[in-house]
Amino acid sequence: MTSPENPVEPDEVSPESEVAAEDSAAAPAGPDDTAEAEVVEDGASSKEAELTADLQRVSAEFANYRKRTARDVVDARAAGKAFVVGELLVVLDDLDRARSHGDLEAGPLKSVSDKLDGVLKALGLESFGVEGDEFDPAIHEAVQHEGDGADPVLGTVLRQGYQIDGKVIRNAMVAVKDRPADAQGESAQDET
Repeated sequence: MTSPENPVEPDEVSPESEVAAEDSAAAPAGPDDTAEAEVVEDGASSKEAELTADLQRVSAEFANYRKRTARDVVDARAAGKAFVVGELLVVLDDLDRARSHGDLEAGPLKSVSDKLDGVLKALGLESFGVEGDEFDPAIHEAVQHEGDGADPVLGTVLRQGYQIDGKVIRNAMVAVKDRPADAQGESAQDET
């Protein structure tokens, strides 16, 4: 029985019941809240694993980039050195012709020639193509051939070949001939 002073309607909620409802909603409610916390932790750990994998991938890409650029710098330096030395080979050829003619026996031109030879050797320039060497078509340019080609060796060297650090920058221009018969017998005996 309701008193007329405090009529309570069934649809109305008293302020005390509102506060109690809020407290119960704010308080942890057992297994459902624990499951949500585990889902949040799993999401955080999977996000952490994803970010760690991304970081490792980016770090590996950067390390590869550094290695590639360092290798490119070394290759560019070697190519630049080979280009400059290649341009100087015509001067070296002229000095070799002067030396074979006897013009470099003494005097200031001999000094210049010796200095140029020293600088080019310091840069790693090596000549190849000496008469009697085994013919190698990869490094020798044959412009003349005498004989049947059974055992080819270098005959006359028309133009010296050069390489830097094992890379050929100019092939030797040579005349090829067959190894003399007595030299063939000696080389066959050396192999046994």
